[in-house]
Amino acid sequence: METIKNYLENMFRNLPQTEEIKRLKNELFSNMEEKYNELKREGKLENEAIGIVISEFGNIEELLEEMDIKISVKENNYPTISSEQVREFITLKGKTSYLIATGVSLILFGVVLLIFLSQLVEAGYIFQSLSQNAQNVVPVICLFLLIAPAVGLFIYSGIKLERFKSIEEGHFEITSATQSILNKELSPISSRRNVGVIIGVCLCVLSPLAIFISSLFGDDISAYGVCVLLLLVAVAVFIFITTGSPVEAYNKLLKIEDFSAERQKSNKVIGAVAGIIWPLAVCVFLVCGLVFNLFHICWIVFPITGILFGGFCAFYSIIKSH
Repeated sequence: METIKNYLENMFRNLPQTEEIKRLKNELFSNMEEKYNELKREGKLENEAIGIVISEFGNIEELLEEMDIKISVKENNYPTISSEQVREFITLKGKTSYLIATGVSLILFGVVLLIFLSQLVEAGYIFQSLSQNAQNVVPVICLFLLIAPAVGLFIYSGIKLERFKSIEEGHFEITSATQSILNKELSPISSRRNVGVIIGVCLCVLSPLAIFISSLFGDDISAYGVCVLLLLVAVAVFIFITTGSPVEAYNKLLKIEDFSAERQKSNKVIGAVAGIIWPLAVCVFLVCGLVFNLFHICWIVFPITGILFGGFCAFYSIIKSH
């Protein structure tokens, strides 16, 4: 039913939100919901039932004419993109999601390697022939050796998506036929995303166990537990990005959820805050580790930053919705 609701919201988004239009939309949703439930009782599969309901919906202009509703639809003068461009965008978003997920994972692996090597150096297992300064610098060099290709992957992904800048910014329109097809396809893709979210969240919830278990063997071993925690988080983030990106592509094309006109404005503010807070967190992490030799504990900067940033996003979204 969420797919049908999104379809209606998309079809009515350019119409003035008068009481007459709102009543028409509610009536249509009730009728479509009733038809959907009827098809489900007849044994139709969910995707099949949604497809039938949407195909019987009809053209918005025809419905308005049939109901004798005279309105002027808002014009935004955005170009209408072809179905080929839509398919190309969806395919490219899927490919670049793996590049971005790999880049993020490389950075997390770099942090893991930094902590792991620093712990081995502190325990006297490696680099004993080097000076104290060299022993502290080598793990940092390994970190940056992984950050460099990660940044390269991010830049390459951005370059590949540059020609779809109008879609990323929401400055486009699609035909009603394309909308109908995308809405039919969105439901199974969303289901795969939901499975990925469940797996990723479970990994994140279980990851602190690595620290608790390792601490049972002594404080020196607990640092290795942090490494396992970050590895589990890296796997979870990879799943989040690769399963969520296809849904994001469809939502952008349909201009729903986070990519509606209202949410786009909020996202710009949240993105600006993210561009400040996360680099600042990285700087704090590196300064605490390199200057004060606190790599064994300063990793906590990242979960604290994540919690605070998540709280800000939720608070800002609530404020903007009222």
